[in-house]
Amino acid sequence: MNFQPDARILAIESSCDETAAAVVENGHTVLSSVIHTQIETHRLYGGVVPEIASRQHVEKISDVAREALRQAGLTLPQVDALAVTQGPGLVGALLVGVSYAKGCAWAAGKPLIAVNHMRGHIAANRLNGVEPPFLCLVVSGGHTELVVVEDWDTYRYLGGTVDDAAGEAFDKTARVLDLPYPGGKKMDELAEHGEAIYHFPRAMLGENSLDFSFSGMKTAILTHVRKNGAQDRENICASIRAAIVDVLCEKTRLAAEAEGIRTVALAGGVAANRGLRRQMSALCAEKGWQLHLPELCYCTDNAAMIGAAAYAQFCRGDFADLSLNADPSLDLE
Repeated sequence: MNFQPDARILAIESSCDETAAAVVENGHTVLSSVIHTQIETHRLYGGVVPEIASRQHVEKISDVAREALRQAGLTLPQVDALAVTQGPGLVGALLVGVSYAKGCAWAAGKPLIAVNHMRGHIAANRLNGVEPPFLCLVVSGGHTELVVVEDWDTYRYLGGTVDDAAGEAFDKTARVLDLPYPGGKKMDELAEHGEAIYHFPRAMLGENSLDFSFSGMKTAILTHVRKNGAQDRENICASIRAAIVDVLCEKTRLAAEAEGIRTVALAGGVAANRGLRRQMSALCAEKGWQLHLPELCYCTDNAAMIGAAAYAQFCRGDFADLSLNADPSLDLE
């Protein structure tokens, strides 16, 4: 990778229900980070409504980007490149960000960088001073993956979910318990006041596979609630969290031992889960491994992580042209 001094990238993120823009210098220094959240809007529907999300992105993206530039003390011609989330995500939401970034790049005569959203989550650790190689557990609403980060532009996939992701399991079981959106966050709050007194399935635990399966969790909770009711929510939430976190930590242990890696990092929205952060910290302390946890503001969707991921592509001249299109099913390469 060629080092590019003082490369300032204006990054745009609109993959789901957060409209975000940030200016990141050299892949690790955040000059500004602005996020407009749609949580209150989607809470009325119990989850993200794609069409509404797209419309709100259209309404807010210009203001958010201008504010990111203002906070960074820059104008559009003063940035070195534009970066944008190409995918994965909601296609309509992605298209808003891609179209806006293309327009800015064309107007300012700047290169355009298409960023994989999952690489962005991993690169959030770069904002915390982490350097490869390391093992990363990526846990978000739609993804649960174990990845070896050999360099900031070299990833090796070890395993992932065969059905529901961990974040989906939290959200689906939260709906069974009639918890408000975002359910995973509310479940984590309730779990802090409960105990894991109920046993829920830990699928694929005890196997050497590095894949995950969380699809049975919703059925298990439905069965429990029909039989026992949902009044004991704090203990139910603590028990659900324990079941999911046990699997995440055990699979991470297996991967780290198999790869001989002693540096572990978390990434993605579920990386903010307090139970996961505590249990992973305890595991790494027991094993003598170094653990890196992103700041909470960089766990959920944000544009600073996109700017961090884009820097490696900027250094090697990996630019997109103005025919760039959104890719809602983009894989982690």
